[in-house]
Amino acid sequence: MLLRLLMAPVTAPLGGVTWIAEKILDQVEDPTDELEALQKELLTLQLAFDMGDVPEEEFEDQEEELLLQIQALQDQRAADEAAAEQEED
Repeated sequence: MLLRLLMAPVTAPLGGVTWIAEKILDQVEDPTDELEALQKELLTLQLAFDMGDVPEEEFEDQEEELLLQIQALQDQRAADEAAAEQEED
């Protein structure tokens, strides 16, 4: 206990940095999860259409919406990566 108190000025900032890094990592991983979720939803929609559970018009509307969302996420990711590369230079 005494050692922990004596080391607090050194270990506390490191613990804070670790916590911040974990939060940033969580934020970075979320878009990937969202993209995968949209792709799975698109696959599910395609399977439902192939099995005749979804009418063609409804399928086309939902498919277009999902594809637009996927494209928007991919565009955002590309823009974020380009901005990150410019900051590095």
